[in-house]
Amino acid sequence: MNQSSNTEKSFSPIEVKLESGKDYYWCTCGRSESQPFCDGSHKNTEFTPKKLSVSESKTAWLCTCKKTSNAPFCDGTHLKL
Repeated sequence: MNQSSNTEKSFSPIEVKLESGKDYYWCTCGRSESQPFCDGSHKNTEFTPKKLSVSESKTAWLCTCKKTSNAPFCDGTHLKL
């Protein structure tokens, strides 16, 4: 399901270290102060965070513009906004 953020800002991706076996929750609303992760700011909105886990620890670039077609990973869409 593609949802668009209701924020007016444009964001660059954030590099994060993801640990194997750990669950992460990627912010889909754009309101979180803990970007790119959810801090609960979506409450009382139509947005729901996206659960993310990896099979092996790695570094990844996570989207903060919320327009990526490969959520939660950046696909460069922010460069076209």
